[in-house]
Amino acid sequence: MPTRRRFLGAASALALPGLFTPARAADPISLSGDKSMSADLILHHGLVTTLDRANPNATAVAIKDGKFLAVGHDREVMALAGPDTKVIDLKGKRLLPGLNDNHTHVVRGGLNYNMELRWDGVRSLADAMDMLKRQVAITPPPQWVRVVGGFTEHQFTEKRLPTIDEINAVAPDTPVFLLHLYDRALLNGAALRAVGYSKDTPNPPGGEITRDANGNPTGLLLAKPNAGILYSTLAKGPKLPFDYQVNSTRHFMRELNRLGVTSVIDAGGGFQNYPDDYAVIQKLADEGQMTVRLAYNLFTQKPKEEKEDFLKWTSSVKYKQGDDFFRHNGAGEMLVFSAADFEDFREPRPDMPPEMEGQLEEVVRILAENRWPWRLHATYDETISRALDVFEKVNQDIPLSGINWFFDHAETISERSIDRIAALGGGIAVQHRMAYQGEYFVERYGRGAAEATPPVARMLEKGVKVSAGTDATRVASYNPWVSLSWLVTGRTVGGMQLYPRANCLDRETALRMWTEKVQWFSNEEGKKGRIEKGQLADLIVPSKDYLACAEDEISFLTSELTIVGGKVVYGANDFATYDENPLPPAMPDWSPVRTYRGYAAWGEPEGAGKNSLQRTAISSCGCANNCGVHGHDHAGAWSSRLPIADLKGFFGALGCSCWAV
Repeated sequence: MPTRRRFLGAASALALPGLFTPARAADPISLSGDKSMSADLILHHGLVTTLDRANPNATAVAIKDGKFLAVGHDREVMALAGPDTKVIDLKGKRLLPGLNDNHTHVVRGGLNYNMELRWDGVRSLADAMDMLKRQVAITPPPQWVRVVGGFTEHQFTEKRLPTIDEINAVAPDTPVFLLHLYDRALLNGAALRAVGYSKDTPNPPGGEITRDANGNPTGLLLAKPNAGILYSTLAKGPKLPFDYQVNSTRHFMRELNRLGVTSVIDAGGGFQNYPDDYAVIQKLADEGQMTVRLAYNLFTQKPKEEKEDFLKWTSSVKYKQGDDFFRHNGAGEMLVFSAADFEDFREPRPDMPPEMEGQLEEVVRILAENRWPWRLHATYDETISRALDVFEKVNQDIPLSGINWFFDHAETISERSIDRIAALGGGIAVQHRMAYQGEYFVERYGRGAAEATPPVARMLEKGVKVSAGTDATRVASYNPWVSLSWLVTGRTVGGMQLYPRANCLDRETALRMWTEKVQWFSNEEGKKGRIEKGQLADLIVPSKDYLACAEDEISFLTSELTIVGGKVVYGANDFATYDENPLPPAMPDWSPVRTYRGYAAWGEPEGAGKNSLQRTAISSCGCANNCGVHGHDHAGAWSSRLPIADLKGFFGALGCSCWAV
């Protein structure tokens, strides 16, 4: 717990000419000297990016009862310190609003996080396979080793996935399930035996079990293009007991806090049943252990029974029920299965069936009548335009004005569809799936078609409601900085320059896409998303200055201090002693989280990075100090066991930031 101390004198305002404009004086009522108005927490001597256009920059903030009490200069804000106020010196570091993911799957991700070996951010297949081999050695039967999304073969220096023979060699007896994006899964022989796939197992609709010359399954499952075969197979694996799921969810939320995430909108998901699979989050919310605010959408689970699902839910669930940490947010992202255009860019675009419009209209009318917002998964403009026909038809009878509905993803949306969405008062939630699948899109449709997938800058120009997220965890990674890097640089995680500068965003606009702009999508405008008096006190201090660091360093950022509702839920380096969120060890004791800890295997950088692309660059560079090509202290960084923020332009054991977005 942070040490409580009395403020003995007003600190001078941080003087950094040219870096920010003078802040507006704080509310004089807040600075009246009334000790009943004393702050619970003050952060000072920083560079505060508020995103409040009336007060864009400050050096200090005061927090009381989970909300911002004052935002201004040190002398003004420190006047609010009382005998019990906790004070944190930011030491000149940048402070930003907490990041809010507009589309993720934290409920599902949390239930499984402790069971999954994450290859997110790992830069060589050799490292990934070594991690797999070591995890196999400690995973007891009948448990599986699962690598479930968050990576692409293009992030590896080898530019390929492992072969099934390679997986069998390191795991002859332990089931291994490896999910790559939405396109395929690799199962070793033990996993095939565990799920019971044989010569007699038929292919499901929209999926393929590949076979050898004798008709036996090889272990490669393909989405063609329906990913249902991948998810239904994964669902056959063992689950964690309830108490372990609680522990797993807490560890996943802490990993999100480490990366600066303070809020999410959960988009539901297949095999995520309401209310059963939400019991863990409900328990954490009831016990005050939520460190990420979560607004959830209800996702239908039953093809051809979607109407019945939403009739039941709209009669039993009150829109917005819950509180600021756990609350209902409407319907979707699946409204009807006939409208689901899975985005496997290795396969041709799927045509939605003719019954799509009729089934979608039935559900949308139910939602509109009950004033429930909805979100609809839609990758291709062909799907979006047909859905808009339905929305416009419903709008003639039941005005949609005031219902914050929106499309998710929208990679190939047309200008005409953007205009139609704007006219109906809808929005578009984009995610960085193209950072992981851009190479496949270019291979199929060409570079020209990929230059605006999705056309984020154009959406903003047209004034439509737009925000950003990840779609973690089965396709893209949950790391928000990869998304911010993609928005700013236009590059994939494999290094391909996907977008011209005209479709990239400046850093502040990208940050707004991850903060204040998300609030329309959860109906919380004015409540959070900015550092502004009266808003919820959610904020982060990145490991480097997001607004000033090199572009190629953005995706390597983490948070050194994360505060949610005025509580320090994560602290590292200079802020480690302020951390108020200790966790018990990850359960079970063989959990990959105990060793690798999360994104880029940051818990064991030497073991997970010894063969990486960055390590190869250090060897080939041959420098002992600053690299003449890249300008980084390779040797110093690799001598450290943990990512250290102040190594020159180089994120410690994560490697040379020139090598990835």
